[in-house]
Amino acid sequence: MKICISSLGSDLNSLIDPRFGRAQYFLFLDENGNLDEVISNPGILARGGAGITAAQRVADKNIEILITGNIGPNAVAVLGTTKIKIFLCPFNVKVKEAFTMWQKDKLTQVKESSVPDHFGMGHGCRRGSGGPKNCS
Repeated sequence: MKICISSLGSDLNSLIDPRFGRAQYFLFLDENGNLDEVISNPGILARGGAGITAAQRVADKNIEILITGNIGPNAVAVLGTTKIKIFLCPFNVKVKEAFTMWQKDKLTQVKESSVPDHFGMGHGCRRGSGGPKNCS
């Protein structure tokens, strides 16, 4: 079994990244929680489609489990065409702790987006899209 966890860093002591599509790294673990592979997210700086790019990238790794802080609708749409199970983990949790929480069935499995489209992208602030006027 192969497990993917979105991460802010490249090792098991790193915190999970609360974003999936714009996660810094994806850590791939085996069923015992051993780190097999680390990849940086190629879509982190994409102007659009980061969730789609990230979902395709991790799906290509033949994972069965994805653990992340949040996941958007585009990523869910891509992953929904696979057998990958998506679990949400609270923020401020290390990757190794997230794995243990999953093992103990303490994470929430989701089949739908946990955030709106473009989460973490500034919500349209000063981009000419009618976003909030006060963006402090």
